[in-house]
Order: sequence, then C-alpha cells, then structure tokens
Amino acid sequence: MKHRIVVLGAGYAGAFAAGNLARRLSAADIEITVVNAVPDFVERMRLHQLAIGQDIAFRKLADVFAGTGVRLSLARVTGVDPERRTVAVTGEDGDGELAYDTLLYTLGSSVAHHGVTGVAEYAFDVTGRSSALRLRERLVGLGGGGTVLVVGEGLTGIETATECAESRPDLSVALAARGELGAWLSPKARRHLRQAFDRLGITVHEHTGIEAVEPARAIAADGTSIPADVTVWAAGFAVHPIAAASGLEVAETGQIVVDRTMRSVSHPDVYAAGDCAYAIGDNGRPLPMSCGSAGYTNMQATAAIIARLTGSEVPTTGLKYYGNHISLGRRDAIFQMVDGDVRSKSWYLGGRTAARLKSGVLKASGWSIVHPTFGMPKRRRRLATAPDRAGVRVAA
Repeated sequence: MKHRIVVLGAGYAGAFAAGNLARRLSAADIEITVVNAVPDFVERMRLHQLAIGQDIAFRKLADVFAGTGVRLSLARVTGVDPERRTVAVTGEDGDGELAYDTLLYTLGSSVAHHGVTGVAEYAFDVTGRSSALRLRERLVGLGGGGTVLVVGEGLTGIETATECAESRPDLSVALAARGELGAWLSPKARRHLRQAFDRLGITVHEHTGIEAVEPARAIAADGTSIPADVTVWAAGFAVHPIAAASGLEVAETGQIVVDRTMRSVSHPDVYAAGDCAYAIGDNGRPLPMSCGSAGYTNMQATAAIIARLTGSEVPTTGLKYYGNHISLGRRDAIFQMVDGDVRSKSWYLGGRTAARLKSGVLKASGWSIVHPTFGMPKRRRRLATAPDRAGVRVAA
C-alpha cells in the first residue's frame, strides 16, 4: 500500500513542498493530497495591492499540480487527530476525513486581533484574499475625501499605507505605530522611509496604541480619537487554534514546536512549515512569520521527509533571516539586510532599483510555486519502508 502524505494548506510553503515531494518520490510508493480551502494559489505578499485596486491574476492550483500526481482536495481543515493520524475537513461534499502516514502542516496565519474592542466587527485586513477583496469593495465605496487609518508599523502596515496613499491620492491616509516608525531599520533606511511617507502625505501617529475601533474612528490608549472611515488592522499575525486543539505540542503563540528538521517534537509523523511552525533559526531565535521563513522551513521539512522515507541521512538547510524587502508604493522600496543577531546593517538599498528588485522577488516567488523542482534531480526515489495501516512500518 502506498504511503499517504497529506499537506494542509497551499500557500508559499505548502504548494512548493507538495510539488517538490511529488517530483522527488516515486509515484509507485506514495500518494500526495493537498488540502486547501480555495482553488487558487494566493500570493499573500500582493494582497495589499489587490485590496487597493490592482488586478492580480491568481494561478489555479489544479494547473499548478497538473501532471504531478498531486491530488487537490478543496476543503477547509476543521481538526487534526495525530493519535489516529486523520484530518477532519469540510467542503462542498460535506464533512469528511483524510487518513495520513505523514502530515505536513502549513496552514499559515491570519490577522491577530489582540483582544482589541471592535477589531472583529469594524476593522479590515489583508491577510487573506476574501478579506482583501472586502477592503477593496469598501475603498471603492468611499469615493473621494475619505480617511483611512492603518494600524501597525510592521511590513504589512507600511506596505498597505504607502500603496493606498500612492494609488488613492484622494484619500487621507494615516498610520498608527506603537513605537517609532521604522525603529528596526538602519538610520539611513529609516530616513528614506520617513521621506517616502512625507512624499505620499501619510500622517504618522507614533507611540500610539489603539485600544478600540469604531465605525468611523479609532480610540488610542490615551483617549485620543483618530478619524477613520476605514481602519485597516495590520498589528500582527496569529495562527489557527487547530494545532493546539489537536494535542500537538505548541508554543505560547499556538505554533507547532518542531525540531531542527521541522518535525513535531511530540508527534514524529507530523511536520510543520511556514508561519505555523515554531522553528529556531541558526541564530538561536524563533524565525519570524514571513515569506522568507516559509521558504526555509518548507525546504527543510521536505528534505527531512524525503530522507527519512528513503532511508537517507537527513540534511540540514540554512535557517537564516537575511532581511526585509518593503514596498513603498509601486516605484519605491527598501531592502534592509540584517546581521546574525537580526540587527539592521548600516547598508540598505532604496528607491526605484529596490522597487524593481522587490517586483522580481514577487515574480520569482510565484514562478517557483509553478516550478517547485527547477534545477533539482529528476530521479524519483523509492521508499525504503512501506507502511501498514496499523501504523507500523515494515520493510518493502
């Protein structure tokens, strides 16, 4: 009987990993199923552009996996039972259950409300396609002269605020930062960021924590009322509680605790990659939730799964965080590199050259999903063991 690999989620980590596994392992020994709630590969790094009005064509997952042997299940994951090695799903055909021998959990993350009053009811976000389209519809309905407040000074907040200000000069755009804008950047990059905000006319409320969101305003911790016809919440990410509810060992963040090979420390048949993995980088610190981390962790998880199933030595891939690329509209950007302690280096790249590089990163990320094994060996490896359905692996 074939070894059943189930991949949960087809984002940057899951889609690439599934295609890679299909190409590297023999179809005579394995069957791979990818579970995803929507039929398209959603480029999350471009959702702020979609929300502001750009037309973005998303690739159909059926086309991505065509000819690979990967089975696509369009369903939403509702639970995982690592003891029975099953995944509960619900889709157009109702509720169902998938059994697995190896599980790769890559369900990603969504917006973190942090318990702030009114966020769930009144705020918008760009962490998913449906929420980005909801924001897009609201912005179209504003017409001219409306006010937009972006809450959060991280990458998502900066990119959303600058894209909105550049594409919709008829709107008044502001950003609320809990600390200093760009405090984590080098001095020169921080100055470039502030100049971009000034050029685009974005008002910055520094050292301003938001404690409540209402239909037409946000309330700061000091009681200040900030007008906002639209509040965009970009104050962090949170993972789905499915992992914690399943009995897998998780960190305080709800992320699955994994070892150096992205294997669950509590259940060896489960691997995790991307935002939902609590992985320690080469610098001894947890990897941040980011597209870059998704790439490193999915490559490590994939390599480990292939090695263990084929009886090979498990390789280790680099788990380094090199820096940030930040779009400041369509014609400006910042590339900020960091050192081993995640401190910004003095050198940075900004302006149109950085914008072109960022555009290249986006295109390369999308291309790699469609070509997950480019440059890799073409030989499909046979498994060293074959699973029985009682959970004991025996020699093939």
